[in-house]
Amino acid sequence: MAKAKMKKKSTRIDMTAMCDVAFLLLSFFVMTSTAKLPEPLPVDTPASTVQTKLPDSDLATITVGKGKVFFGVVGKDIRILTLEKIGEKYNIEFSDKEKKQFSLVDGFGVPVGSLKQLLALTGEERNKEGLQPGIPYDSTDNQLREWLLAARLATKELNTAELKIAIKGDAKEEYPTVKKVIDILQKQKVNKFFLVTGLRSEDF
Repeated sequence: MAKAKMKKKSTRIDMTAMCDVAFLLLSFFVMTSTAKLPEPLPVDTPASTVQTKLPDSDLATITVGKGKVFFGVVGKDIRILTLEKIGEKYNIEFSDKEKKQFSLVDGFGVPVGSLKQLLALTGEERNKEGLQPGIPYDSTDNQLREWLLAARLATKELNTAELKIAIKGDAKEEYPTVKKVIDILQKQKVNKFFLVTGLRSEDF
């Protein structure tokens, strides 16, 4: 008796839907991502195996490198209120445009008196290496202390939370500079802070 022939089914898979999904995802990531601007004070952080993630909010970062100190705080509203408090402290009035511009600045390193000139520059001009001389932090003109205090008060006022501090130091930075920053924190009774490091293998 003759065997019935089985019809061969097509093995073709329609990939149209998958291609559509891939292009939609690609479009989403391209439109929502932001280009990372160069840092005004690039530092080479020391290596560590610790993988603790920094908080996404209520965070201030103090960057230390080449004898300079830079400061930045997370959150546009916190930045604006911090700037207003600094303006009150130093009797400087900032316009709404300057406040809006400052809310977009991740970190800066200039004396308060030069802040208006810095905000007048574009983001690319602001972040040119060597342009910003750093925030004064010595005993005669300790502006870093005032920025920290203003940011802590702004965070408590807006978010009813304690501001967390992260120190991002260059691996080649001399210890006395970092020690001065830690002393400023301790004088404000901030004894717990993050140290930003680069990731390395445990077998390194």
